[in-house]
Amino acid sequence: MAVEQTTIPAVVRAVDGSFAEVEVAQGGCGRCHEKGGCGGQQLTQMFCSGPKTYRVANGVGAQVGDSVTIAVAAGSVRKTANLAYILPLTATIAGALLGATFGDGTAMAGAAAGLALSFAYIRFRAPGLANPAECPHIVSRS
Repeated sequence: MAVEQTTIPAVVRAVDGSFAEVEVAQGGCGRCHEKGGCGGQQLTQMFCSGPKTYRVANGVGAQVGDSVTIAVAAGSVRKTANLAYILPLTATIAGALLGATFGDGTAMAGAAAGLALSFAYIRFRAPGLANPAECPHIVSRS
């Protein structure tokens, strides 16, 4: 079963082995209002106005200066955002609620412990969860 992908144009700024640093003019995939879009472009435009650089897999052998097309699996940005934002928030609140049964000090300690555990999970476990087909990669050179 093929993974639905969103594509975006970019320019290669550096090459490091099988990866490339690419510069993307717009902030995001541009599918904010389409099915599968996460709306992240509005958020990036609010805080950042210049071109963005990203590290992506370079399976086509693109070189510095090449115009390329980057593909990202539909919905992968939303999944990553949920992991990076929703998990720590939920763990912090759960830790605070569990600690609150013993007093204010333990509520704060529980919140800190929940946050620390969620960051540890994301740091050490999440890279192993990545599906290579969903990781951003260069699909073609122009």
